[in-house]
Amino acid sequence: MIDKGDSHDPKGLIFESYRITGILPEECRAIFLDWALSLPVDTDTRPEIEALLTRYEPLHPSHPMTETLRAGLEAAAKPRRRGGARGRDRGGK
Repeated sequence: MIDKGDSHDPKGLIFESYRITGILPEECRAIFLDWALSLPVDTDTRPEIEALLTRYEPLHPSHPMTETLRAGLEAAAKPRRRGGARGRDRGGK
């Protein structure tokens, strides 16, 4: 039995998404965004998403939230450009 709310899903958002019958992919993306925004700023999301996939994917391989988590993991693996002044190379100026 999977419990609601733990260190990877403290608000139980992901847990609840799997309980909603007929949930749509866009609803899963909105829930995922809420989940991601609720994490501390310095959290590396990759291990968090991996833990959630380990928990839910075997039971719900074709669920829209599983697909959303997979997409989130793929996006987290891609390097991101830093914005603002830190993102621009000023050549030491």
